[in-house]
Amino acid sequence: MKFLYFNDFKLGVLKGDNVVEITDLLSDIPVRDSRDLINGLIENFDKYKKTIEDYIDQNDGIGLKGLKLRSPCPRPNNIDCMAVNYMEDGTRKEPAPINAFHKATSTVIGDGDTMELTDIPATIFEGEAELAVIIGKRAENVSEKDAMDYVFGYTNIIDGSARGLIASNFFFSMKSRASYTPVGPYLVTKDEIDDPQKLQIVLKNNGEVMQNFNTDDMAHKIPRCIEWLSSIHTLEPGDIIATGTNHRGLNPFMDGDHIELEVEKIGTLNVHINDPLKRTWERVTRKVHVEDRGLEGAHTPQLTGKYAKGEEARVSSDKDRKLTSI
Repeated sequence: MKFLYFNDFKLGVLKGDNVVEITDLLSDIPVRDSRDLINGLIENFDKYKKTIEDYIDQNDGIGLKGLKLRSPCPRPNNIDCMAVNYMEDGTRKEPAPINAFHKATSTVIGDGDTMELTDIPATIFEGEAELAVIIGKRAENVSEKDAMDYVFGYTNIIDGSARGLIASNFFFSMKSRASYTPVGPYLVTKDEIDDPQKLQIVLKNNGEVMQNFNTDDMAHKIPRCIEWLSSIHTLEPGDIIATGTNHRGLNPFMDGDHIELEVEKIGTLNVHINDPLKRTWERVTRKVHVEDRGLEGAHTPQLTGKYAKGEEARVSSDKDRKLTSI
């Protein structure tokens, strides 16, 4: 099944080109409001699965076109993001040590929403195309062998990043800004994905393919990520694990951009970019900047607008390179 939220956070299931609303079927799940409903459904899915399937069979639903889609996971308890978790098409000689960071759950936005680039001295704004794993039941000290039993499904996620904000905790200031976590458009149950380690991920910026990689290049596979994360803190139903990205295709996000993230078998997430300062960068990927041109720094420097540094922006210190590589 493909679950989605639409309009004023009504919960539905995709049926062809239609949506069958199931909000009222779940009225006995205690929630603050409908945004919590998906977490309650995930936790009690065995109880509701047959009822939902029968209801979908008996109802055609309404047309998907014209509906305002929301994030299918609007209020997770945790968003855990794996760091440096790809072999980068063989350019990394060995996996980086397993590592992760938290993103604030209030940063989640949905399909068609806008990522806002605020007035901060970031060296560049980027968005990392990633497969997101949705946890299906409470997971604490789970073994790698049993880890997939704790997966409910998958969705698309973009890990928005404001690079170069030097601080004692640069992950927080770089990753947890409002609107920096687009998620969706659908939450696809795991029975629809034969092998989550063989999914193509494509990110387009204004129609141009920038990131194009497969989850088979993941350094620490999904079961290992769940094992490691659940040894640190308990994962709850509806929690999101962003499994990492291939950094070689990362590119600047700028005002007016239309971003499309498609993960194979899951759908396409559309996001708009707004920058009131109208800052600009050359439209090149990290691969082009570092590998093809041999230039210093992890990414292309800012060209125009507030915080642009002119020629000196073309030289990055080793420290800057390290901080902007995750």
